[in-house]
Amino acid sequence: MSFYTSLNGLKNAQVDLGVISHNIANVETYGFKRSSTQFSDIVVGSAVSNPKLTQGIGATVESITQNFKLGPIEQTGSALDIAIGGDGFFSTVGAVGGETLYTRNGSFQMDANGFIHDGSDNRLQVFPTDAAGTVTSATPVSAQVPQTNAAGSEFVSVTVGDNGNISAGYADGSVEVIGKIALAGFTTPTGLKQVGSSNWQATGLSGAASMGEPGVGAFGGLMSGSLERSNVDIAEQLVGLITAQRNFQANAKAIDTATQISQTAINLRT
Repeated sequence: MSFYTSLNGLKNAQVDLGVISHNIANVETYGFKRSSTQFSDIVVGSAVSNPKLTQGIGATVESITQNFKLGPIEQTGSALDIAIGGDGFFSTVGAVGGETLYTRNGSFQMDANGFIHDGSDNRLQVFPTDAAGTVTSATPVSAQVPQTNAAGSEFVSVTVGDNGNISAGYADGSVEVIGKIALAGFTTPTGLKQVGSSNWQATGLSGAASMGEPGVGAFGGLMSGSLERSNVDIAEQLVGLITAQRNFQANAKAIDTATQISQTAINLRT
């Protein structure tokens, strides 16, 4: 039994090493959230077993939990680089597949048709507003900046307010609010499914997204010209890497010791 107990330990240490390695690899990924491995012990027994003699048979991976602590904020100067100063996720929709994704990576850009999107062409979602910036519908739509205004003047600039209002400036000096950035919140964000590129999808564990305005309720305000960096603490991860390595070595040593004991028992019989 000791062989399999230590084998489980090796597998668990390997999972821990993989999670830590993934964290370290994404230390420079904007909007990335670190994960940690949670373990639980395994015991065997029955209704008639003596509880004082209950024997453990190792450990198992209980969960790989994400930590959504706010990462450091880096100033970039680009109007469409946006950081959330608190809770919430940007909501985006794929231009081709139409899937809804959620992200903390606010690095956006504008295409030739005026759509604001991320590097994977997922379009930023906003609440429709009137000219004064008042929300007119609770159903988000894809953010699109008109390339000319009603007077025919060409688009020249875009700004994002801390309240989420996206304003487009035109050559005639006019400024129009084209929408308010919609933020998504979840009852259990640790239940979100990672899909890569600092994106998540809602699951039954996370619950459905609750949409709201920046700076209202639990949602944080926005910081234009800034990006949220990874929340990975490299020093903490390196210490964890050493610990996981020692755990792996200790379990390997336990297997080696069990092998020697078995060999001794076999030699006694011969």
